[in-house]
Order: sequence, then C-alpha cells, then structure tokens
Amino acid sequence: MFKRVLKNVVVSLSVLGFSASTAFAAFPDKDLTLVVPWSAGGGTDTIARALVKNAEKHIGVNVNVVNKIGGQGVVGMSSVKLARPDGYTVGLITFGLSTYELMGLSNLNYHDFKLLQLLNQSSTALSVKSDSKWKSLKDVMEFAKANPGQVTVGHTGAGVAWHLSIASLAEAYGIKFNFIPFDGAAPTSSALLGGHIDLAATGIDEVKQLREGGQLNVLAIDAVNTNPSFPDIPTYTDAGYKVGAPVLDWRGLALPKNVPADRVKFLEEGFKKMFDDPEFREFTKTVGLGLVYEDSKGFEDFLANMEKVLKPTLESVGLTKK
Repeated sequence: MFKRVLKNVVVSLSVLGFSASTAFAAFPDKDLTLVVPWSAGGGTDTIARALVKNAEKHIGVNVNVVNKIGGQGVVGMSSVKLARPDGYTVGLITFGLSTYELMGLSNLNYHDFKLLQLLNQSSTALSVKSDSKWKSLKDVMEFAKANPGQVTVGHTGAGVAWHLSIASLAEAYGIKFNFIPFDGAAPTSSALLGGHIDLAATGIDEVKQLREGGQLNVLAIDAVNTNPSFPDIPTYTDAGYKVGAPVLDWRGLALPKNVPADRVKFLEEGFKKMFDDPEFREFTKTVGLGLVYEDSKGFEDFLANMEKVLKPTLESVGLTKK
C-alpha cells in the first residue's frame, strides 16, 4: 500500500515538472569538491581557489579544492570522469585535454565529460630580456631565418599551449628554433633572465610582474586582439606575422557524465554567479588573467575547433602519435 502511494506521489510530482531527486533530496546538502589536476600554488590552482572563495554566498555550501596531480593532468581529470555522477564532484579541466589523444598520451578527451562552462583563455607571450638586442618580433624572426636553430626558446613542456603557439608561428614562416623545455613558467623566466635562453614562451599573465619590474620585454602575444590589460603589446599579426587561429591555453569546468539534469542546471547557474562575482573578477584583472565565459554549448564548440587547430601544429613538431 505504502509503495503504491509513494509511486503515485512521484508520478504526480513528475507531472508538475519535478524530478524525484529534486523532490526528495535537497541539493546540495553538503560541500562540493572541485578537483584541480595541477599542483597547489600554480596558476590553475590559484584561479580555482579564487573562483570558489565566495561559493557559499552563491550556492549555499562551500566548494573545497582538492589537488590530484600526475600524468600531465591526466590523473586529476580521469578522477572526475570516474567520480560518482551526483553533482558533488566538479572538475577544473585544462588545455591538455585537447592534446592527449592527438599525442597518444591518453584516450581522455572532452567527450568524456558533461561540460559546464569555459572560464578563461590565456595568450602566449614571447619575451626577451630587457637588454636583448631584439626589440621586436620581426628582429627575432629575421635573425632566426638567417641562422636556423640558433635561437633558443624556453617553454613549459612539449605539447603545452606556449610551445605549440610558437611552433605554429615557426611552421608558418619556415623558421627553425631550438626548443628547450622547463618545468613551469618560473624556471623558464629564470633561464631567460639568467641568459641561458634567448626567448621565453609563457602565459602573458605569468610574466606580468617581471615586465612591470623592467626585467623583460614582451615582444608579441598570440591572440586575435590585443589584451586589454596589455594594450601596448602587439599580437603576432600586428607585429607582421599572421598565423591561423591562435593557440590558446584554456581552463573550464566539467562534471562526470550522467549527473541529473536539475543538478547540472543548479551548478551551471551557481558557478556562473561565482564567475560574475566582483571580487573574483577584480582578482583576475589584477593578475592579468583573461576571463572568457562560454556556456556548455559554446565551450564544446571551442574545444572541437581547438583540436582542428592543434593537429597540424603537433604534426609539425613531431608530437602526434604514430
């Protein structure tokens, strides 16, 4: 008798437009977890913690950041894919998801997730020491053209956005650079300032303080338009070197697949409120981080196009799987 009554109640609620999960379980009734696939203190971790700082104000509970590192981000993002699809685990997914399959590093790709939103896109900055003989991107390109393999370019790892951005530029203009990988933007910048490399390819936000301190000059950025925070720095095209679509680093939010639709909607709205929070936006402006919002559909379209852009670039540097 009780089972029949309960069933009738559920059916009635369904007719009224409520799901069983909405009717019988408040969501969220405990804190959420945001998985960051990179180490604490890095750029991705920093933006994650700033984003969820005021989460309770917007969704009624806290969002706890958990760092799960390893495998160039594969470990953390895989843990999100395999998490229980109840809406309590959110993942901060990053650029590597656009290259893993193409490079043969993992079968993980954006189709494995329910996308929530794009958070930001960051442009590559090409920097030299402030006392460098090169004062423009043209200076570098002309010297590199005349002296194949002599210009050393530091970056933060084979296949990352910064590496692929300048590799794309080199491929388009028949330039041969000598690429040298480092474990992060800090050691890359240190190598540049120490005179161990000629050129550094990093995120524009990662060299903001060094530029403001007069220690290095940013010659150009890989972007469609100039960065509002750095209006005096030309894009590749502005500097005279037009390439295809820019190779942009990116970060976004995603869920495991099959999270109930009502919970997905709640999280979409809640994280958008966090994204729009004045304190978060002021923080990102201060550190020079470019915010770019796309909803789940726009995010999916962006990622599909990224794969088309990256495939020929990865092939040009010999990084596609055999």
